[in-house]
Amino acid sequence: MEATIYTDGTYLRNNPSWHAGDAAWKATHIGRMLERHRLRPATVCEVGCGSGEVTRALARQLPQARFVGVDISPDAIAIARAKADADLEFRVSDASETRTIYDLAMAIDVFEHVEDCFGFLRRLRSRARHKLLHIPLDLSALSVARASKLMTMRRTVGHIHYFTKDTALALLEDTGYRVVDHFYTAGSTELRNLGWKTRLLKLPRQALFAAHPDAAARIFGGYSLMVLAE
Repeated sequence: MEATIYTDGTYLRNNPSWHAGDAAWKATHIGRMLERHRLRPATVCEVGCGSGEVTRALARQLPQARFVGVDISPDAIAIARAKADADLEFRVSDASETRTIYDLAMAIDVFEHVEDCFGFLRRLRSRARHKLLHIPLDLSALSVARASKLMTMRRTVGHIHYFTKDTALALLEDTGYRVVDHFYTAGSTELRNLGWKTRLLKLPRQALFAAHPDAAARIFGGYSLMVLAE
């Protein structure tokens, strides 16, 4: 999977809303992490901002902050720029093309798309003291058993790296991050407009997650990891 799918119109054709419908849910969990650590950043950069909806939703939570959203996709930034204002800017760029240092840098469902995810994370690390990363945990017993699941995600949403909680945290350690805190987010049980197969597994997921969160993520999947790192 090459980065050209984000610049040649392919990704936009497959995902015309650029996942804007999930943005408020993601921003709520970002706010939860910031509140846990009493962080009030004055400057925030979202790398891989897509449609800009997460950035805009978080800007409503942090009205005192200045926000910049960057993405390599002109299609995404064309959507996002309609939402810009005096304290909310969007531009076509990547994590390596600015020397600006922010209070907080975010990569929300991003580096699983990036061919050189190690290099991407090393570049991102120097952009801010605090980093927030939301990482889909695509690898589970269920996703491996259903061979089509991972390949469908690869084809439709461009995931080319697949993680468990342990491998995601190991990647961050390998690229020089110090993980401050992390928690699961449960898109498979919290988001609306879920497919019938996902709805069918909602109660078993919730029951196992209540007893053993790690087991629920490893067996059923459908979870992501929100990570605060330095």
